[in-house]
Amino acid sequence: MKRFLNLVPLIALVVVVPWLTELTDTKYYLTQLTMAAYYSLLIIGLCVLMGYTGQISMGHAGFFAIGGYLSAALTTRNLADFQERFWFQLIDGAGLLVSGQDIYGGELVTVAPWAACLAAVATAALIAWLLGIPVLKLKGHYLAMATLGFGIIIYRIALASEYFGEADGISEVPAFLLPFGLEVSGGFGVRVENYYIAWGMLLLGMILLKNLIDSRVGRALRSIHGSPEAAESMGVDTARSKLQVFVLSAVFAAVAGVFLTHYNGGIGPSEAGVMKSVRYVAIVAVGGMANLWGALIMGIVLNFLSLRGVFGSYDDAVFGLILIGIMLFAPNGILSLQWRAMLAPLRRRRTDPAEGGRT
Repeated sequence: MKRFLNLVPLIALVVVVPWLTELTDTKYYLTQLTMAAYYSLLIIGLCVLMGYTGQISMGHAGFFAIGGYLSAALTTRNLADFQERFWFQLIDGAGLLVSGQDIYGGELVTVAPWAACLAAVATAALIAWLLGIPVLKLKGHYLAMATLGFGIIIYRIALASEYFGEADGISEVPAFLLPFGLEVSGGFGVRVENYYIAWGMLLLGMILLKNLIDSRVGRALRSIHGSPEAAESMGVDTARSKLQVFVLSAVFAAVAGVFLTHYNGGIGPSEAGVMKSVRYVAIVAVGGMANLWGALIMGIVLNFLSLRGVFGSYDDAVFGLILIGIMLFAPNGILSLQWRAMLAPLRRRRTDPAEGGRT
């Protein structure tokens, strides 16, 4: 229980923020904070894969896009013309479809958002499993290149497929209804509600991953990162463990993709772009590869700044520079730097009268 005490200040901050935005008339910040929370869900899943098993993935934007695109397509594609088909009656009998009217008043039959969510996440997990079996036998930059190729494939499919809206993507994605009358959507009337949903999911993800890291499985993962050969000599099935974490991190990315797509009401090919994967790796690196809290903090801060447009047209360039800088000067993350030691000469200069400092 003690290991979750660190979450208490974060939970308190999450609860207080909507009140602060209400008092300062800055509730529009909640939109970017909600989106940053969903992106950070992907970041912490990638952090466990990279930092605790040493597997670098440059294709996690692909898993995010698989979740978002599949859920969007299933909840917007009209199936009314297939009502005589056997498969339609089968899934309709299982309660997986919802009926309504399109914008022209015609009959609209689509897959229920919760069923589309499950299908999208299960598909992402299956693809991760099928992909992970061969590519996780690779190491270092070979693994990074293989996952980069996977990300490019998903991006080109999203961009070229008519089913996925080509360059325009998919819009008019319906709200995702949750228990207790909650819904995931970008409506102004449910902005605070959606902020709490997104942060609740992020906190739940942190609890699950901290449980995993602090468990026997987590210790096995760290031993794989340190020395796969030594881990195997201790009885750890390294191939199986790496594959399981790879699938788990893909599930985190797909869930984030599903919920952010329903929150935004649509998704476009840019979400599957290679630079998105580079961005996610850069954020994990700057937070510290094996530092779940660092990845969370940097995920929120950098995504929030990016979504606010602070970096302008240089957005992708900034994340590229961050990745280069971190690899050169702080490979263990910016939070690992010895800030006190780095600032010591400056403090001495300010207090030394011989150098013109104050006394």
